[in-house]
Amino acid sequence: MKLTEFKVLTFDCYGTLIDWETGIWNALQPLLSAGQLDLGREEALARFGRYESEQEQATPSLRYSTLLSVIHARFARDLGVRIHADLNERFGASVPDWPAFPDSAEALAYLKRHYRLVILSNVDRQSFAASNRKLGVSFDGIYTAEDVGSYKPDPRNFAYLLEHLAADLGLGPSAVLHTAQSLYHDHVPAKEAGLACAWIDRRFGKSGSGATPLPEHQPEVNFRFKSLAELAQAHREAAAA
Repeated sequence: MKLTEFKVLTFDCYGTLIDWETGIWNALQPLLSAGQLDLGREEALARFGRYESEQEQATPSLRYSTLLSVIHARFARDLGVRIHADLNERFGASVPDWPAFPDSAEALAYLKRHYRLVILSNVDRQSFAASNRKLGVSFDGIYTAEDVGSYKPDPRNFAYLLEHLAADLGLGPSAVLHTAQSLYHDHVPAKEAGLACAWIDRRFGKSGSGATPLPEHQPEVNFRFKSLAELAQAHREAAAA
């Protein structure tokens, strides 16, 4: 299998293109300061990942910005911190502040010359629009949890993706390389949907799983890179060969 065989890269965004762990950690600071809590970054991210997964399963049609507000309120309640409701809403509206990974825009600009680029994200369209401006490319398709009515790893999200790739771009599963960081949210359901996968292992060398729950089993991936820049470089080398 070669990178040059595919016609479209379908991307998870948050954790893959946008540094959501830094964004989440930064957005939690007002809460941690209000409670004068000495909660470490990895512990906070793991707690967020657990809360997010449970909330997405409980309320799959809830808009992501609202879902984040609910998660923040649970953070405060479970940590015993009394806060004003405005802090929950601020956390829910924080996605536009989450930074892009330093290599994302340049790598996407290169990849855009060789592939169709499509987003399959667990956020709402308004939140993604702000992140898209940081990424600097025009995507050929943008499919969000708001459109689908469920959150990855629900198989409905990948069924929606494949349906719309066929209808909107005329592309079938064999043309697709799903490109993502999260084994739990993306690679397990992508493999079950019959897609080839490239793992952007943004947490390479770190212990734990950060803000992403671990899957019950390790899915088989076709490619593994530590960054999107590595994927772009691998494509350059494959194309030159």
